Amino acid sequence: MSTPAPEPALLAERRGPLLLLRLNRPQVRNALNAELVSALHAALLAAQTDQSVRCLVLCASGRAFSAGADLKALQELGSVSSEENKADSQRLADLLHLLYTSRLPVLAAVEGAAVAGGAGLASACDLVVAGHGARFGYTEVRLGFVAAIVMVFLLRAVGEKHARELLLTGRLVSAREAWRMGLINEVVPDGQAEARALELAAEIAGNSSAALATTREMLSLLPGMGLEAGLRYAVTVNAWTRTTSDLKEGVAAFLEKRTPGWCPPDGCGPE
Repeated sequence: MSTPAPEPALLAERRGPLLLLRLNRPQVRNALNAELVSALHAALLAAQTDQSVRCLVLCASGRAFSAGADLKALQELGSVSSEENKADSQRLADLLHLLYTSRLPVLAAVEGAAVAGGAGLASACDLVVAGHGARFGYTEVRLGFVAAIVMVFLLRAVGEKHARELLLTGRLVSAREAWRMGLINEVVPDGQAEARALELAAEIAGNSSAALATTREMLSLLPGMGLEAGLRYAVTVNAWTRTTSDLKEGVAAFLEKRTPGWCPPDGCGPE
């Protein structure tokens, strides 16, 4: 009698122009191991080249969004070389960097716990919708660990004072408190986070792909710039945007009271 194939660590589902990526290790509360991190990175890369995808929603199977690093895997990594540990750390850094900088907007739908690396996944997304009972925490210090990689994105999401509170106490905060800190965007009744995230994703997907990609690029670069450099960059982008096909189409559609026919993400070609 053949053994059934194991469930994949990540499930992908299309909803028109939206792509749902579902963490699928519910038996370990969607803990992040090398397989899941690699699968999610590969799916995000593939989505970048699929011109029919306009927005992503990250969600999870089971009762938790993600418990963070798989502790058994982390324990095993303590006995391997520093080079192997660095490679494993780099995989997570590459994943969060891609979430934060890709051309596609990414929303997270969080139900249950989003802890350590799981909270880091959420903090790297553009928008986060959470069920009322969701909990968020950067608990690494309680294990003698450091939230080094996710800290980069947490600081950008909530600022230094809230980041210090979360990182130094390691405590879990409610969805409502996470909203107060600016870590998440919206709190909904339990069980409705995914549906609400899909609504917001559909709204975003109706906008110009070129404008969305450029806006995301600016959002990732501006925090590292000083005032003068930021304004020079903004002037260049502002002037370039005025010449794009999407701006011409958007203005014409507004004046003609119709829905815009946006160019595909790779452009409309020469005019």
